[in-house]
Amino acid sequence: MVFIRDPCGIVCLIFTYGAVIYADYVVMRWIILTTMPLSIWAPFHVVLFNTIIFLLGMSHLKAVFSDPGIVPLPANRLDFSDLHTTNNGTKQISGNGHGNEWTVCTRCETYRPPRAHHCRICKRCIRRMDHHCPWINNCVGERNQKYFLQFLVYVGILSLYSMALILGSWVSPCTECSQNVIDSQLRMIHSVILLLESALFGLFVTAIMVDQLHAILYDETAVEAIQQKGAYRPNRRKYQLLADVFGRGHPALWLLPCASLNHAARYHDTPLLSHDV
Repeated sequence: MVFIRDPCGIVCLIFTYGAVIYADYVVMRWIILTTMPLSIWAPFHVVLFNTIIFLLGMSHLKAVFSDPGIVPLPANRLDFSDLHTTNNGTKQISGNGHGNEWTVCTRCETYRPPRAHHCRICKRCIRRMDHHCPWINNCVGERNQKYFLQFLVYVGILSLYSMALILGSWVSPCTECSQNVIDSQLRMIHSVILLLESALFGLFVTAIMVDQLHAILYDETAVEAIQQKGAYRPNRRKYQLLADVFGRGHPALWLLPCASLNHAARYHDTPLLSHDV
């Protein structure tokens, strides 16, 4: 289990769960129980809304506490005598020059596989690191990108669902609603706040989700895009690229926040044996 003691990340975690709990409170207390207490749809909305929250929470916790693909540190000092320094100052093991060389991280003092990068917040090298996300207080990398994407999807669904329930409660006349002025005002205030929250979160996660899917389908992480390094495995099918992230199981199971069956890691290589000690 991994947990980064980053103040910004911890604040974002608290804010995230506070927003989700508030959404559940408003929908349950001021939308469903207040505007549709006798409707046959009320139990359906209660179960479905809380199921989405459960899946959201599970995927988020998995993204927070999962190892994103940390490159292990060596037990002993390694011999880097055969390294050469490229024009941009990166130390590389002699390779074929096509962007798939093993490199050395001077901070971790270890070999790292192709497409691994050092995170200054996690203070470790991460396999296929995309970026460090404060909303999960963790890096998005090879082993937890699936859970991060699931979290984004469920936040988007929850936002749309919340807005639909709120707008539906405004459009449809409510004959069972309390006539108490204070209750009506509180319901309106909470509904407006949740509507704004849902719209902002929905737009925010949609933008990130589109960016993540673009990175997967074009096999280029955010770090590589910034460094203008193209992917080193061209001509792969889009389905294969998605399966690298979500696992080799059926696509219908890709949104379940659990470990994928037959999920193969992207990298099976090891550093040159001559450097092992």
